[in-house]
Amino acid sequence: MRVVPWSLCAPFAAASILAAQAPQITPAGDPSIQADTIYKLAVKASDHPDEGSVFLLDDGVVRVEADGRGSRTYRQIVQVLTREAAEAWGEQSYSYVSSRERFTLNWARVVRPDGSVISPAPMHEQESSAPAAAVDPVYSDVKVHRITLAGVEPGTIVDFSYTVETLQPIMPGDFHFSWFVTNSRLTRRSRYLVDAPAGLSLRIKERNLTFPRRTTDVPGGRRVYAWATSEVSKVELEPFAADSNGIVQSITISAPLKWDDVAHWYAGLAGDRYVLTPGLDSAIALIEAGATTPDDSLRRLHRWVAQDFRYVSLSLGIGGFQPRRPADVLQSKFGDCKDKATLFIAVAARLGVRAFPVLLNAGGRMDRGLPSAGVFDHMIAAVERPKASYLYLDLTAEFVPFGALPMADQGEFGLVVHPDGRKEEVTLPEDSVGANVEHVSIVGELSADGIFRARLSDTPNGTYQYPLRRM
Repeated sequence: MRVVPWSLCAPFAAASILAAQAPQITPAGDPSIQADTIYKLAVKASDHPDEGSVFLLDDGVVRVEADGRGSRTYRQIVQVLTREAAEAWGEQSYSYVSSRERFTLNWARVVRPDGSVISPAPMHEQESSAPAAAVDPVYSDVKVHRITLAGVEPGTIVDFSYTVETLQPIMPGDFHFSWFVTNSRLTRRSRYLVDAPAGLSLRIKERNLTFPRRTTDVPGGRRVYAWATSEVSKVELEPFAADSNGIVQSITISAPLKWDDVAHWYAGLAGDRYVLTPGLDSAIALIEAGATTPDDSLRRLHRWVAQDFRYVSLSLGIGGFQPRRPADVLQSKFGDCKDKATLFIAVAARLGVRAFPVLLNAGGRMDRGLPSAGVFDHMIAAVERPKASYLYLDLTAEFVPFGALPMADQGEFGLVVHPDGRKEEVTLPEDSVGANVEHVSIVGELSADGIFRARLSDTPNGTYQYPLRRM
């Protein structure tokens, strides 16, 4: 990748870039970018035979406030090179959380490289709720804004910009955004601007960058962080590639929070959610019936919560983060990860066993050095044991044996939250490589008439067995 000096990034308005001013982008336009000059960056399709499209501009402008409110505006100017790419870029969709965000489509147009307009606006716009899956459904406040563009064909340019405003953060003072400089196609110009209060000490994580950050204090007590470069080669990710590679370039910003802040926030949300009502007494009596030891009772409780309550998530408003009460989960016979973990913890306490919620990101897509409530997407339970480490239980993994964790949880960072808001940072246990093995054998023969007859044998062990148990 070639780094272009700031003064030579001609498509960006010189005054804005050199002063690092964050532009005020509205449906009327972006005063800091000369669109016609960007369009002139169009390439010859014959010079890029393996490309379906090229980013002439990939642009992000983020504004954050100390209380967690703010906005993020993204713009992409895409040159379409093939029929397949025309099909893809002719239909666009954007998502946002309607209960705490506001979406604005600033513009979406189709032009020629000379700047002449083919289509000044979408032919059709439609907004709807994000659909819930038929299996393990999640009902949320996420809205999907879809548009259809006319006139998109090879040789044209799609230019669109949209803004998402955060009206109410998940947690007061919390925000967390990521930007990828590299992506799956050639990017001729890339810019990322972050406008924040000068006194707010952002946490910034730069990964594999080969160009400098520019930081400037501007009038109004603001500070602007700017990253700009050009001619960013595409990155083709390989299957099973390590996430700790030296190729992908990214920038992540987050609020100056600590994990203690996140733990106190969640403890406040869940404080009154562990109350058991008389309606649960009969269920608890059945769990205890026949159990000869406290461990037996705990195993029976684990099986009851994991297998007798189907997975349904009502992630509406604060319900995306605050668990439902045990009585409501019992009445409905369903719940999501936090509902099930809370039910288990509450009943375990009645049985004399202390357990705590553990917040994590299933699949490990988080940096433990950038605390934020928004990075978590899962919850399990940590059972306290005398003179031993915690026993971790994922109550949504109905066929994972007691004491084991599904693969997505293993080895991940977890935040154990105590009722008083204290926290523990833990790394969840991980099976050895030899414990998770799948043996697949196909033995057969091909006849002279081209028919292959065979016997397939699949013997999964460890975490590989659980999908088969659901069949």
